[in-house]
Amino acid sequence: MTTIAHLRNWKQQQRKFASMTAYDAAFSRLFAEQGVEIMLVGDSLGMTMQGHVSTLPVTVADIVYHTHCVRRGAPSCFLLADLPFMSYATSFQAYENAAALMRAGANMVKLEGGAWLTDIVSSLTERAVPVCGHLGLTPQSVNIFGGYKVQGRDPAGAEQLLADALSLEQAGAQLLVLECVLVGLAERVTQALTIPVIGIGSGPVTDGQILVMQDALGITGDSAPSFSSNFLSAGGDIATAVRRYVQEVESGHFPAAEHSFYS
Repeated sequence: MTTIAHLRNWKQQQRKFASMTAYDAAFSRLFAEQGVEIMLVGDSLGMTMQGHVSTLPVTVADIVYHTHCVRRGAPSCFLLADLPFMSYATSFQAYENAAALMRAGANMVKLEGGAWLTDIVSSLTERAVPVCGHLGLTPQSVNIFGGYKVQGRDPAGAEQLLADALSLEQAGAQLLVLECVLVGLAERVTQALTIPVIGIGSGPVTDGQILVMQDALGITGDSAPSFSSNFLSAGGDIATAVRRYVQEVESGHFPAAEHSFYS
């Protein structure tokens, strides 16, 4: 079974690794068979599975349900599960909702936000709940950002993001997701942290990569983000496409320059 210790070793060995969102048993089983060892039950399911325009309507019960499904399909994967919008606004909410996700089969919970979360991250860690941070473009904050925008373009914002990453690690976070961050900043964060960093739209410099499964398989069509790639378009079946994604991440061929933001 894949553990956080494996991910830490891969970072030390500079071994790139691929991860993917998953929402059901059939796909998680296929992903595991093709070498995806880290999966995320993301609140992205609000958009990809439920048809909403954002992740905000997703509930803890939604994540719990899909976490059960994914765990049944991939019993040996390292499984992250999102704490959705406003489910960790207070420490008590964080405890109760994180416990529900862990009981459903998650190995780690993921939450969005910076240094303001350090008390919650520390408290969850003390209570045996491993935590993954999420910085950069945080979709739950879409109404604050005014849309889905690349982060780290202004110097002050870049320095704040780096400070937030260090604060989360010091509080006990054992993993970090960086979404839509300029490559130079993503590299600084990845080098500054001892914990593994998984990028999405943050260039090839992070320790690992993650994509939303629908984007990687071309299901989202014209609405797919520019940082993703349709691995099914080269031919073959879904299993071949997933294996191609894993191989391109591990070899450093994905993401390429056209999937990254440099300025």
